[in-house]
This record gives sequence, C-alpha cells and structure tokens, in this order.
Amino acid sequence: MLPPSRPAPGVALIDPVPLYREGLSALIRRTPGLRWLGSTGDLHAAVHLHERLRPDVLLIDSVLDPVGHVARLLVERDPTLLIIGLVRDAHSHANYVTTALEAGVRGVVPRSAQPEQIVRVIAETFRSRGYVHPDLRPKERPTLTKREYEVLTLIADGLENQQVANELILSVETVRTHVKGILRKLSARDRTHAVSLAYRSGLLIGRPAVLE
Repeated sequence: MLPPSRPAPGVALIDPVPLYREGLSALIRRTPGLRWLGSTGDLHAAVHLHERLRPDVLLIDSVLDPVGHVARLLVERDPTLLIIGLVRDAHSHANYVTTALEAGVRGVVPRSAQPEQIVRVIAETFRSRGYVHPDLRPKERPTLTKREYEVLTLIADGLENQQVANELILSVETVRTHVKGILRKLSARDRTHAVSLAYRSGLLIGRPAVLE
C-alpha cells in the first residue's frame, strides 16, 4: 500500500469516544504499512501526546477542534505533522473544510466513513501531503448577480419582499423576480431554504461569488 523504501507512518488519534479509539486502533494495527502509536480522548492532552509519540499522522475529531485552533498550534510546533480531520455530519460543509485546511489540516474524511476509506485517506495524505475525501470537496458555488446577492443578504437579515424593495429602491415585482432567480440557482424550495443553503455552501460567509 505504501512504498517499501519509506518508513511506515506512525498514526495517533484524538477522539472523545472510547469505542471509536479502540476501533481505529484495531484497524491500524491490522493494516500493513501503518503503525499505531496511541490515542487520547482529551483535547487538552493533544500537545503532550504529540510530544510523547511524535506521530507522522494525527487524526482529530472535528467536534473537538471545530475551528482549527489545536491543529494550528500543533502544526506550528511541528510543520511535518500531517493532521487529518475526522469530520462529523454537522461539520460536513465547505466552511469547515476551508477553515480546517487554512489552519493546517492536511486531510479530511467523514468520521462515519468505511474503515477502508479512512485507511485510504491516511495513506493518500501521507503520500501526497494532503487529501480531501470526495464527499467533502467543496462544490462549485452558484453564481448570483450582484443584485441577487444583495436581495439574498437582506432576506437572510429577515426582511420581507416589501422591505427589501424599500431598502434597495426597487419595485416589489422586481424583488420577486430576483427571489425566483435565487431559488432557481440555489435549487431552494423557499426563501428560508435558500438562506440555509447559502450559509451552508459559504455563499453568505466571506466574499461572495457575484457577477457585476
């Protein structure tokens, strides 16, 4: 599975669930080309675990490090460390993946993935120094016009069509037309669903993808 000339990477885990720690331990121990080093369920022990075990690959449950503070700290201490985020369903969106990668996480995989998939991500992250599981790769964002984005932002702030029209100095009919365009582009059922999808995809976080 891994080039024989390279030493087998040592793997460690930070996860709060004992059964998951035991399961990953058994999985790594029976996988040729990987070495199991140890685990902890205490995030505060992460630095000590790293210093004691010096793993090549460290997997961290996303619920313990949702914004990448620990990942950033460990990578600053050891730039060669490869951190893989075990992504919970609640974090399986573009915002989390982008934040994690910016913090120094080098691989991401759904925490609920099949054992062989997790092994594959560990091996690929070690080979390529980075890997994002296909299920977590950011999808292309829908492209809204500048006006559609303004309308969507005001809808997200809780404004009704008439209030949006007053704010942007438009007719209510024009606002309705923009809303229809937004719903179509986002494949949304209604306004509330559109806002939810926009936040989930990152369209309403940071710099929007808009057309002048």
